[in-house]
Amino acid sequence: MFDNYFQMLRSEFRGYNIEKLTKDFSAGMTVAAVALPLALAFGVGSGANAAAGLITAIIGGIIMSLFSGAAFQISGPTGAMSAVLAIVVVKFGTEGLFTVSLMAGIILLLLGVFKLGKFISLIPAPVITGFTSGIAIIIALGQIDNMFGTTSVGETALERLTSYFSLGFSVNFSTLVLALIVIGVMALWPKKLAEKIPSSLAAIAAATLVSSLLGLDVPVVGAIPRSLVSDSRFSFSTVDFFRLPSMLSPAITVAALAMIESLLCGASAQQMTGGKFNANQELISQGIGNIIIPLFGGVPATAAIARTSVAIKSGCQTRMTGIFHGLGLLASMFFLAPVMSALPLSALAGVLMMTAWRMNEWGAIKKIFQSGFKSAMAQFLLTMICTVVFDLTVAIVIGIEFAMIIFILKATEINIYFSKIQNSKLRGREEDVEAMHGKAYISYVSGVIFFSNDDKLQKSFKELPPCDKIIISLRGVPLVDFVGATTLIEIIAKKQREGTEILLCGVHPKVMETLTRCNISEVLEKGKFRTCVDSALFGE
Repeated sequence: MFDNYFQMLRSEFRGYNIEKLTKDFSAGMTVAAVALPLALAFGVGSGANAAAGLITAIIGGIIMSLFSGAAFQISGPTGAMSAVLAIVVVKFGTEGLFTVSLMAGIILLLLGVFKLGKFISLIPAPVITGFTSGIAIIIALGQIDNMFGTTSVGETALERLTSYFSLGFSVNFSTLVLALIVIGVMALWPKKLAEKIPSSLAAIAAATLVSSLLGLDVPVVGAIPRSLVSDSRFSFSTVDFFRLPSMLSPAITVAALAMIESLLCGASAQQMTGGKFNANQELISQGIGNIIIPLFGGVPATAAIARTSVAIKSGCQTRMTGIFHGLGLLASMFFLAPVMSALPLSALAGVLMMTAWRMNEWGAIKKIFQSGFKSAMAQFLLTMICTVVFDLTVAIVIGIEFAMIIFILKATEINIYFSKIQNSKLRGREEDVEAMHGKAYISYVSGVIFFSNDDKLQKSFKELPPCDKIIISLRGVPLVDFVGATTLIEIIAKKQREGTEILLCGVHPKVMETLTRCNISEVLEKGKFRTCVDSALFGE
């Protein structure tokens, strides 16, 4: 593990010079400008505070970039993670959140050490798209209070939403206007200009300026401490060991989300750059980062595709880009704290609303519904609904289980087709096969033969008219279980008792092994097996 990591570093920094260092620094500062408003927004969205989001971006940017599985990965707080963490804060408080982060970091570290990063491939694409959309809905629902200036209660997004029916929904138009300004600026900000000035940064600046000029009385971020170590941070003395078992489920949820986001980010960025990405090393990086971050007072982090893509487009050369990005955010904490403390919470809510909208993989969603595959649509909708109603872990499990059930149902389909032997269908062969075989049929069987479809096999052969010979082609049968093999042998024995000759052809070795163990030799002698249908027809 260590050898692979240091070998990766040697390869990455081979030929590193001042020119590459300058490009890394420039890219790092660009990413920092993008990450600053997002870090504040995601910190607030997580249920902690803006300072926690900033600390997360700094520590995550430096530590996770240092140990990352690729040169281009940029980590920090994300919208998806903030949606999950908001529920954790409601249930366990900020101290519980730090404990959950530490536990999730340990889980991620173990996943990386035991090289389990490949399990991301077991999650079907519609399931991933579904829970991404579900998280986007949770983010949007979680920002209704900050955006509209209302008050809600409840642990989950749905509980807070339904609480408006009892508490009422009184809109503060000042906060709403500021949020709409942010959404409008971010939606209309020119793409070319966004390469120099991030739309989120410009939007928050515009909303803050309007708030100051009009003297609006709206909730603001509040004091940003000029310290990398928050007064509120993880401490072993505050751990409630009796609550640890109940924290395991959210810790698994956080770890699962960090794994999925980070590995998908790495895979996507790898396609953009053509560079190398070590999934297991990335999990180790995420594990180390999420163990260290709560010690400073930050919230769980993960690799972020938006910041990673900005880094790549800005000329990222090595992992120094991520480290410079973290140092740039650290400088902003010391020099821009007074400015950040005056940012309206509704402006950050607007950023999160746009983030929620953009999180949806609209192209993938359109493809799922245009494809006409009901199973893919069902996987997407089921996972999205479960993510909103339950939590990410439950949604992923249900989505995967549903996908497996659909796959099993499709895999168990068996197709049986009978073709009557006629001279006109023999591709120009001159032999009179009708005279050779009499009234005969070829049975083409495809699919897995096992207990759930043996009745279809029996019914098909039962409906076949009386004939002199049946050539059964099993070339399309990759597997047969005990029940299926027994049923096939019984069909063969019954047909032979009726005076029908049976030939088996194209039998796979594994299928033949099962048939042999079920004593097919007792009903069908060795000379009745052929390599293919042509061999059975012409005796070749």
